[in-house]
Amino acid sequence: MAAANSSNNSPKKRLVYQEFGNENSAAVERATPDLPPAQQNLRIQASRKGRKGKTVTVISGFQSSPETLAALVKQLKSQCGTGGTLKDNEIEIQGDHTQKLLQILTQLGYKAKISGG
Repeated sequence: MAAANSSNNSPKKRLVYQEFGNENSAAVERATPDLPPAQQNLRIQASRKGRKGKTVTVISGFQSSPETLAALVKQLKSQCGTGGTLKDNEIEIQGDHTQKLLQILTQLGYKAKISGG
């Protein structure tokens, strides 16, 4: 009897109502527009907030797919000679590399500005 009860409480989701097909449907996912670099307005900013005093250069304003951004992060990290990551469509490069990143991004065709100061 106990075995029958455990099969009823399986980890399957009990769906009561669903309006738009299955949950893995491509229609439900939010599309990120993959704009060309010339149409993107980027902000480059050196920040220390919440990083225990370590300076990080944050590049925000991207409107590209995660695959494109991952390739860009890899390129920027190698050209700056430091580490970095991609978080919430923002690129974080370790250290203060605002001028260098501005030069690299404008050479790649992006419209970039240094913000903050």
